[in-house]
Amino acid sequence: MAERITPRSEDFSQWYSDVITQAKLADYSPVRGCMVLRPQGYALWEVVQRELDKRFKETGHKNAYFPMFIPESFINKEKDHVEGFAPQLAVVTHGGGKKLEEPLVVRPTSETIINAMYSKWISSYRDLPVLINQWANVVRWEMRTKPFLRTMEFLWQEGHTCHETEDEAKKETFRMLDIYKQFLMNIFAIPVVPGEKTPSEKFAGAEQTFCLELMMQDKKALQGCTSHYFGTKFAKAFDIKFQDRNGQLQHVYQTSWGLTTRVIGALIMTHSDDQGLVIPPKAAPTQVMIVPITQKNKDNSQVLEACRNIQSTMKSVGISAEVDDREGQSAGYKFNEWEVAGIPLRVEVGPRDLANQICVFAPRVGEKQQVSLSEIQSKTPEALEALQKLLYDRAAKFLEANTHIENSYSKFQERIETESGFYQMHWCGSDKCEAQVKEETKATIRCIPFTQIKESGKCIYCQSESNGRVIFARSY
Repeated sequence: MAERITPRSEDFSQWYSDVITQAKLADYSPVRGCMVLRPQGYALWEVVQRELDKRFKETGHKNAYFPMFIPESFINKEKDHVEGFAPQLAVVTHGGGKKLEEPLVVRPTSETIINAMYSKWISSYRDLPVLINQWANVVRWEMRTKPFLRTMEFLWQEGHTCHETEDEAKKETFRMLDIYKQFLMNIFAIPVVPGEKTPSEKFAGAEQTFCLELMMQDKKALQGCTSHYFGTKFAKAFDIKFQDRNGQLQHVYQTSWGLTTRVIGALIMTHSDDQGLVIPPKAAPTQVMIVPITQKNKDNSQVLEACRNIQSTMKSVGISAEVDDREGQSAGYKFNEWEVAGIPLRVEVGPRDLANQICVFAPRVGEKQQVSLSEIQSKTPEALEALQKLLYDRAAKFLEANTHIENSYSKFQERIETESGFYQMHWCGSDKCEAQVKEETKATIRCIPFTQIKESGKCIYCQSESNGRVIFARSY
């Protein structure tokens, strides 16, 4: 299986596609630009759902569901919004064999349909805050697609909240960004760079967009998630007003925030290797695969029983473990299959191991070790925690090593061709300079980092005054 995976050094893009196929995460749909999530791929999305949904509900958010068909007139209500999404819209013009009186847009995002409902539901400050999240699919008519990273239909969650005050809404915007940050760092073991998008890169219709930028193994940037402060723009477009505590009518202040199946692509490209998928233990649907090493034409009942006892012990301490007791497949075949699938920890048990009351721990990344059967309960969590830390630390070192400071535009033009990465460079704030750098180098401003290097300098492009550095990078 692993021999069917193109090495990263040879063709990173093909390697990525091979890992997805060989690890059985997804397959290509008969519909152009769409993908089929296979059980092992969908299981990863279920981990995302479970972990984030728990965090959302702990902060008072509730789930709801809104229609995927949106009247075209709704999309046109907010000028920036319609201009931003118009090229990507899928529009239904006929239904039931008849032409529709008004075309319906297939949901590219749900601000308009949700705000139409909020205008009905909100009338007083007592109705606020409204804290709603939706797990759904969306459709955006992409021309160039790649599994998980950019598909015409994808899964996501989108939060939409309404508040009495600007301060409360802005706090919500940052609170949700921090929830994403904790999830990506602690569960997916991916280091992040938090920051604000430039005006040209912000969400269509938002006052401000904040993001977490991630670095993949090819040193390109990937946007991990976004959290938007809308102010009152959508509230004014959809007439969402409430009577405040002084009896005056006011527009609500709003936020929106989201994360998509793209995050699975981020996991693949952050941790995986030429042998296949690598999944951090806390993100793994199955954390441990126990493989019995059986003997042909002999009684293997004791080995199988020992494997099931190990599974039971692991489950007792909250670890998801399975026993691969399939007949007709060699232990070596199983080892290779689960390595390609990215199982964090493989446990091997054979007759000789059983006689010595030991088993072998084989982490997906790292060295094998012998473990006493009596220590399974304590050693398994230790091994998984060590692997989780190893993967995060490795990715964090990679991010640090490939983040550069550059002051010369000509040198940047040369370096970006041979050495991708995050380049911290001065920018004057001009949309024109930003656009010219993008056109000439294919690098965009990924964000104005919260930990921005604030210092006087000269814009990398026009040499005008600058007060701080932003991050330029090529991206997905």
